Formats: sequence, C-alpha cells, structure tokens
Amino acid sequence: MEATAPAVPRPTGSDRSELPITTTAPLKRERRWSVVALCIVLAVICALTAAWAVNSASDRTKVLAIARDVPAGQALTAADLTVAEVSADAALSPMPAADKTSVVGKRTAVDLRKGGLLLASQLAAGTGLGDDQEQVGVQIKRGMAPAGTLAPGDKVKAVTTPAQGDELPKGGGTAPESIDATVVSISRPDASGTVVVNLAVGTDDGPILASRAALGRVALVREPRSN
Repeated sequence: MEATAPAVPRPTGSDRSELPITTTAPLKRERRWSVVALCIVLAVICALTAAWAVNSASDRTKVLAIARDVPAGQALTAADLTVAEVSADAALSPMPAADKTSVVGKRTAVDLRKGGLLLASQLAAGTGLGDDQEQVGVQIKRGMAPAGTLAPGDKVKAVTTPAQGDELPKGGGTAPESIDATVVSISRPDASGTVVVNLAVGTDDGPILASRAALGRVALVREPRSN
C-alpha cells in the first residue's frame, strides 16, 4: 500500500501573502482624455484659422495698379491701368479702383513699372507738362542729346543740325537755328541708343520742329536747371 503525502495546510491570518493585482484601466482612461484634449485643441485652431481667413478677406480692397510700363510725363490711358485687390494697410495709400475714370488722362510725374500700385504722389500736378502747347515727338540718336541727363520738365533748345553736304558753322559765325522747348517724356533707348523725346513748344514752332525732326536734323541742348 502506497503512502500518501500529508496535506499541507493553507496559510491563514497574517501569514498569508498578498499577491499584487495589475490592471490597465487607468492607463486607458488617461489615453482617452488625451485624445479628447487633442481634438479640442485642433478644433480651436481650425476655428481661429477660419476666423482669420474671413477677416483677411473682408479687409481686402480694390485699388489701381499699373498694367504696363509708363514713362514719366506720359498721359495715362485706360490700358495702362488695372484693378488689384490688396489687404488694407495704413502704410500704403494706393488710389481706389473707383477713381480710374478721373485718373485717365493725367500725366505721370515719375516712371511707372508694370505690377506696381498707383499712388497719388506719382501723378503730376494738374494735367501735366505742356498741355497748353503743341507737342512734337523727336527721334534723338546717340550723341545728339546729353546722355542720361534729360528729365521731364527740363528746358532745352532743339537745335537744327546741318544737312548732308552743308558746311559746318565756324566759330564766331551765325548761330544755328533753335527752338525753345520743354521735355515732356522720354522713351527707353533702343538697341542703337536712339530715344524718342516728346517736346512741348509754342504753337508757332510745332510744325517747324516736326519738319526738322522728320529729316533727322535735330539735336538737343539742355538749359541750366537753375534758370
């Protein structure tokens, strides 16, 4: 007959060891609240972004911009202007788009570049230079006018140059014929350096200057600006 092992009594009282109980419930609850908090933050950011976009759109205003390059002294046309929308900025004072009709026909006080905004300070006072005079466009080749020094408003003498085969005037001889004029505008030089200078002259001098300009017999002498 086999011997049986004696039964081991279960510990009772204070001698019974307590086994730790592990649970993941608190961790899951913390993750859930983190997700909720993140969603709230994202919702607030989206709301603020939408509000900023709406405010920015409402602050935009329509103003006049330059559609193409315009030299100083030239009268503005409708084709020179376009409408742009910009954010309201106290540092800028572009002309409102509603003023386009009143701006057309005015002359520029400075060169305007395509893409820029039109400012009131860029327009000449009144209607421009020489509006009560006749204007003649004169093609000036390189060396027939002071290089790079002419500007709208300059007083010049349109001097008649000798025709081909004529003798050049000698020192002390009769001075060549000239016409007093005012520079209205100057084009950009072409590849050969030739420019077109618009000159304002008296009503009796316009036809004379135009005929000399057609023959290419005009040179410009700038008067002192102190006069």
